[in-house]
Amino acid sequence: MPIIKILPHAEYCPQGAEISAPAGTSICEALLDNKINIEHACDMSCACTTCHVIVREGYQSLNDAEEEEEDLLDRAWGLEPQSRLSCQAILAQKDVTVEIPKYSLNHAKENH
Repeated sequence: MPIIKILPHAEYCPQGAEISAPAGTSICEALLDNKINIEHACDMSCACTTCHVIVREGYQSLNDAEEEEEDLLDRAWGLEPQSRLSCQAILAQKDVTVEIPKYSLNHAKENH
């Protein structure tokens, strides 16, 4: 199983973390399954940008982004070339390192 290394984030993962998840799992699902409560206002339906992550290592091992995801990413805070919506980024067999941006563009944060 691939390992996801999450860089420290003041709210979601202050110490950083390393978790494992089966290949074929989205990064968002893996985070939520491991009690890292990343925002996902659209319930992982690729309709917002609240689950935006920056893939610092292992980007090429993920599935390709679809056009709908790329269009949404244009609205994400802190967009970088290796940005993905974690609900759409599917793990393969390689380890990845992700950073959760400091902010998201969620106007009404919910407790999922």
